[in-house]
Amino acid sequence: MHYTITLNGDEHHITISPVIETIHGSDKYVTGVFKLSEGHVDMGEIVFDDNMNQWEYTGEGDITHREAGEIADFIRRYKEPAADNGFI
Repeated sequence: MHYTITLNGDEHHITISPVIETIHGSDKYVTGVFKLSEGHVDMGEIVFDDNMNQWEYTGEGDITHREAGEIADFIRRYKEPAADNGFI
């Protein structure tokens, strides 16, 4: 998923990638960890608790705690586009 945020007056296009683990050879589950990047630049991770209520931002750089909170709220509200709408 992608998120656009304004940092220090500049627009940044953040890619948010969920960390997915494989257990028992084939079962997959979402870990509650989401990697943030812009292009090839790693911007850290947002790590949620089991209920997606509390979060922590592990990155260093241009994102403030408030801005990381905006991204965390976006992740919580995000709904995968439906396959029948032409999205994969």
